[in-house]
Amino acid sequence: MKPTQFDYHRPSTLEEVFDLLENHPDAELMAGNQSLGIVMANRLATPEHLIDLGDVDELEYVRQEDDAVRIGSMVTHRAIERSELLAETVPMLPRSAEQIAGPSVRSRGTLGGSLAEADPAGNYPTALLALDATIHLRSAAEDRSVSAEEFYIAYMFTELREEEVIESVTVPLDLFPPDVSGMAFEELKPAAQTWPTISAAAAVRVDDPEAEEPIIEAVRLVLANAADVPLRVEDAEAELEGEPLSEAGLDAAADIVVEAVDPTGEMHADRDYKVETAGEYAKRSLEIAYGNAVE
Repeated sequence: MKPTQFDYHRPSTLEEVFDLLENHPDAELMAGNQSLGIVMANRLATPEHLIDLGDVDELEYVRQEDDAVRIGSMVTHRAIERSELLAETVPMLPRSAEQIAGPSVRSRGTLGGSLAEADPAGNYPTALLALDATIHLRSAAEDRSVSAEEFYIAYMFTELREEEVIESVTVPLDLFPPDVSGMAFEELKPAAQTWPTISAAAAVRVDDPEAEEPIIEAVRLVLANAADVPLRVEDAEAELEGEPLSEAGLDAAADIVVEAVDPTGEMHADRDYKVETAGEYAKRSLEIAYGNAVE
């Protein structure tokens, strides 16, 4: 099957994008075309106008701003995977990027496209929630910012309005400073270039990495494909804070995760299997993140 007929627009500035959206309010935005093209080819979406953001250079950057890193929405997975700045400051993001599909998808797919798609199995929504990130949205009328925690409403529904574009994402560096923190992003896939069965993102800050038993001062744990939106398990976090990481603490956190998740069964993984896997991958990501903080 092929897409229905549509008019293709490729603006080079955000101003042009907003003009097009004003003239064609039902237009679809394309940010990499790794998912929209498939949907259109199957005629599950039949837009009359398609606005390709690929030439909007002002949406493509990675830079440090004071105590945060800022990433433009049109930065590709490949660029995130290879960014030295991100590897030094928020290594969870390159780690999550390198596990997305295959090289061809990573070379074309973008941060903004993934966030807007809002698939609960997606890597970036999970990682950004664990990192306490903020998503910046722009329209012709206003700029506004939404926390990653508030951005996802339900399965594939977000706070993004029809007239808005995801402009960028900022990740604070004060919650998990690189010199006293560790991060991990672990996922189980049934095969290469498929969606993960379960993913777990963990960030851990310790009081003194050189201590014999460093104390966990802050931790965030988020799971993907374990609910209809990325799932942060705050009770598991609270179980670990204030103590060195221990096997007993990991087991207690995993038990809390098992009770908190509410996954949907799939062809290759029924619900019970995903629940059990969520607990195991939560333990794995926490242990790796703690190890990265103290090494």
